[in-house]
Amino acid sequence: MQLRTASLLCAGAMLVAAPGVAGALDRPENRPDDLRRDSDLATTFQNVSRSTAWEKTGSMRLDFNTHHPQAMEVVGDRIYLSSVEIIEPTVKYPEPRNGYDRSPGKGVGHLFVLERDGTLIEDIELGRGRIYHPGGIDVRGDDIYVPVAEYRPDSRAIVYKVDASSYDVEKLFGVDDHVGGVVMDRSTGRLVGQSWGSRRFYEWTTAGRQRGFWLNDSHFVDYQDCEYVARGKALCSGIAGLPAQPGAATDYELGGFALLDLRTRSILHEAPTQLWSTAGHVVTRNPTDLDARGSHLTMYAAPDDFGEGNDTELLTYEADVTRLR
Repeated sequence: MQLRTASLLCAGAMLVAAPGVAGALDRPENRPDDLRRDSDLATTFQNVSRSTAWEKTGSMRLDFNTHHPQAMEVVGDRIYLSSVEIIEPTVKYPEPRNGYDRSPGKGVGHLFVLERDGTLIEDIELGRGRIYHPGGIDVRGDDIYVPVAEYRPDSRAIVYKVDASSYDVEKLFGVDDHVGGVVMDRSTGRLVGQSWGSRRFYEWTTAGRQRGFWLNDSHFVDYQDCEYVARGKALCSGIAGLPAQPGAATDYELGGFALLDLRTRSILHEAPTQLWSTAGHVVTRNPTDLDARGSHLTMYAAPDDFGEGNDTELLTYEADVTRLR
């Protein structure tokens, strides 16, 4: 893959790795008790509410073409960002055709590897042509799991594994559905993925053998980005576009988080998000990543695409979470 570097235009603080805060907290090699107890993130998030006071502590503008970011993982001194480059937009059909509600469009999928200061280290191409939409990613040690799908519901997807050291790409398996994100369940060694709008969940072996299927019990938001949380859980963020009052120019963006139990397949806790980006979008509109140190949470978000080059602003928020019950 081509190595490219990019300079950084900063507004405010950079994303600085605080001791114990980085996403590496939940990596199994750093958490030998991963299979035995819940992480700080799983415990602390269940006390997040509408009244949680989030403080914006950083804003970092990337000056390379990030296209349309989809998912993000902040791990140690690296930021992994998946993104879709749209060459030909999809077009809605007046009537469904062959089971599809829109044309496939054309594009290129990307996985960007960044330094914590925003410098672009590597641009890894994942998908091209009709299958070009990377979704939610999961980082486990040196393995990065990325689904790439057609940019339309009820379509097709390919699940890839990328080596975080060599950037080699391995195709794991194909799926006859749009897969919008995957997490690696450390407690089972299986991949869990969600469909378009996160209405359906699947569980597979890494060889692609389906071991489970269930419907999402929640209709609060559609998940845009999920991350694995020890033990046996997934923390997902997302958005729902709700009709505004008559005469309003745009719909209302409802953002929120949900903690899912991957064993019972149930929602453990949900909380709305009342934070807004520079461009006026809810911060969970696109990629997010949450990390915890005790009862202190750090949120990374990239909700906006700016200008002709779609350069992205990475925002950082922090909160000290008090116990709800």
